[in-house]
Amino acid sequence: MLHGARWNSPGRRVIYAAETYAGALLEVLVHASGDVPSSQGYVTIEIPAGVSIEEVTPEQVRWWNSPSYETARAIGDRWYDERRTPVLIVPSLVTLVGHNILLNEEHPDFAHIRASEPSPVRWDARLWRRP
Repeated sequence: MLHGARWNSPGRRVIYAAETYAGALLEVLVHASGDVPSSQGYVTIEIPAGVSIEEVTPEQVRWWNSPSYETARAIGDRWYDERRTPVLIVPSLVTLVGHNILLNEEHPDFAHIRASEPSPVRWDARLWRRP
């Protein structure tokens, strides 16, 4: 919220999640600059049937992966401000084949989305070995 991200400008309370556990770990690694906290945890999110979901595909939008974030932020900010759905599925720049899941805390249906209790992440030590 304070700094914004690819799909939202500062001031918008958006929760970023990944479609898969592996995708979430890759997102952490790409943003952590090699300094992942040992206490890293994860939750599983349940989006019940009947909760509206919107999806943005790379084919729908040009330049979503631009380093400036302008196009992606315009799409995400409009989705957030209009409160069209509590869930927005977007392409993952890290995996290019997976998706990230954005959650709009301000949408009235956000209250139906549930998260599990946190579980610890087990990082494989081979990720930190240098050849």
